[in-house]
Amino acid sequence: MAAPDRGRDPDRTRADILDVATAEFADKGYAGARVDEIAARMSTTKRMIYYYFGNKEQLYIAVLERAYAGIRSIEQELDVEHLDPADAIRQLAELTFDHHESHPDFVRLVSIENIHRAEHIARSSVLPGLANPALDVLATILERGREAGVFRDDVDPLDVHMVISAFCVFRTANRHTFNAIFKRDMLDPGLREHYRKLLGDLVLAHLTAR
Repeated sequence: MAAPDRGRDPDRTRADILDVATAEFADKGYAGARVDEIAARMSTTKRMIYYYFGNKEQLYIAVLERAYAGIRSIEQELDVEHLDPADAIRQLAELTFDHHESHPDFVRLVSIENIHRAEHIARSSVLPGLANPALDVLATILERGREAGVFRDDVDPLDVHMVISAFCVFRTANRHTFNAIFKRDMLDPGLREHYRKLLGDLVLAHLTAR
């Protein structure tokens, strides 16, 4: 396969392809997305895209890897060592809330991959390694909270991760069905701070229950 134009910045080209591919896969799913459409939206060729990513499945896996790496990177930026444990867990919940709200494509991709029973995630050499950093941040916060006597000592970090993720994914993924049934838009700006605070309150209530 021919190499790309030497005038191109390879890293920038890869990032641009992933930007367009993310929108295409999130909108149409893995089966419905077309590499031809991604190429057309970039004013390039399918051959150029395959030069960087090999084939459609490898492109989709790269999209998933970048999407998951994005939230993991934000979690790692939280200065858990210098925050009060209660503040740290609330801030972790809030940054997840903010991320999922501002990255609806991430939530759609997660939903799509669940339809495929995570078969593409299972083929990634990168994604399994992203689990530990997420749990390490939580474990550090929980341990500091236990040492300070403010958190229970029987809490599993994975349970806390699940609660935070469930709330944030549900709010975005089920926005339209929830609104159709209950006549409440969970992404209504007027309700944003209510839900953001509710999430932190729920997590802290679980961690401090005796």
